[in-house]
Amino acid sequence: MLAKRSILARLLAVAMAGCVLMTPTGPAVAKAANDPQPYVKYYVVTAQYQGQPESLTAIARRFLGSGDRSAEIYHLNTGRVQPDGSRLTDPGRLKAGWQLVLPWDAAGEGVKYGQLPTGKRPTPSARPSGPANPTPDAVSPSPSPSPTRTGGSPRPDATGPKCTATTGSSSRSDWAQLRMAADSAWTLTRGNGVKVAVVDTGVDASVQQLSGRVAVGADVTVGNGRGDTDCLGSGTAMAGIIAGDSSVDGSPVGIAPDATILPVRVVRGSGAARAADAANAIEVAVSAGASVVAVGSHVDLGDPAVASSVATALDHDVLLVAGAPTRAMTPPSPAGGSGGGALLFTGGVGAGDQLAEQYVEGAVEVVAPGVDVASLGVGGGRAVSNTGTEFAVAFVAGQAALIRAAQPDLTAAQVKERIRSTADAIGAAPDARYGSGMINPAASVSVAVDDRNQVASQQQGSTGAALAVILGIALLCGVGVVFGLRLRRRRFAG
Repeated sequence: MLAKRSILARLLAVAMAGCVLMTPTGPAVAKAANDPQPYVKYYVVTAQYQGQPESLTAIARRFLGSGDRSAEIYHLNTGRVQPDGSRLTDPGRLKAGWQLVLPWDAAGEGVKYGQLPTGKRPTPSARPSGPANPTPDAVSPSPSPSPTRTGGSPRPDATGPKCTATTGSSSRSDWAQLRMAADSAWTLTRGNGVKVAVVDTGVDASVQQLSGRVAVGADVTVGNGRGDTDCLGSGTAMAGIIAGDSSVDGSPVGIAPDATILPVRVVRGSGAARAADAANAIEVAVSAGASVVAVGSHVDLGDPAVASSVATALDHDVLLVAGAPTRAMTPPSPAGGSGGGALLFTGGVGAGDQLAEQYVEGAVEVVAPGVDVASLGVGGGRAVSNTGTEFAVAFVAGQAALIRAAQPDLTAAQVKERIRSTADAIGAAPDARYGSGMINPAASVSVAVDDRNQVASQQQGSTGAALAVILGIALLCGVGVVFGLRLRRRRFAG
């Protein structure tokens, strides 16, 4: 199985090697009439429940066990057109007949599973914290969707269906970019020459802010497709955080605006990627020469097939950045026992350092912005706000690109250590929730590792020399005192 995936990875890598950085120019292929809509969990709102008006908080408490998870339901459904033509804008006001897409783990009387009766595509769900439910048939996507809350205009896919883009929040905040202050590092490096693979939903190469920096890439879901288009939007948002440039209409600039994005699509609809596709995607990214791989939330690293590909990748000088696990798992290790690669688990946080998800305690190694993060939407236009761990992964991948460009001699393991050692501690360091703390791109490239070691050695040497001088002076003084006492004794004796 692994050998077959490796062959496929090499074939795709060879195909991509002949591709130039350009936006797609071919005609779009219309969506097939028999292309199935995704299977999801959903709930049809009633006029009342047990004599009380329906609300997102009550629904979350009933089906998810906690009213605090009402925000997840809101993000899944905001912007979606309901059967009556209206949209969800107030979490406390629902209308009978509305169809609310629910997170993958919703359970209880009234929860339905299948295609939405209206046939409309739902906004993808939050990243799963456990194993996905089995799909009803071989062609239906898994019902464990990931947080793809990116806005933008619909754009046709050059190798598949016509896209219906998802919608994110139009009220954006640039807190994440301001806190990262990546421009402080740009006098030293902007990520030039570094190839960053985005393993997610593809990347819309037609977006002006990404023009000239997106390779054709690959679509492993079809075997011979290209990855430079995006229906869902999370891959484009990740790419914008990593390498967006040429700010349009106030759009935020990426962490490493001179880096090259290699898009590898692992999903075409909502839901988790098939294990075989996710495994192939990682091997393709490494085979195509990416030195940094940003793994989106559609990929389950706990799956044995995926873990095997990650272990193979770690035998190469590649830094894989992935979301911290939300359920217990054994992190993959290099297949050869001691590879030059590294895996960095990242957690997402908001402006107040609130976590984007409930990560396994102690699993987070660093954190980065992942709540209400501004980035690019498919089709271009204004930036929108996104929430999800994959966006924190993108910030860390952008930082890794800066380091790899500034210090090309560092191994992936050293790059990881640089990211952790220069992070700003949140609470104790390391902290069970935040790991080493919030990443600091500028600090991570400001001092070379060799220079830092040399400074430490010089400081130690200077301290040792000073101590030797002090001891020498004290010794001479002691000898002088003893000699003086002897002279005085001789005089008295004479």
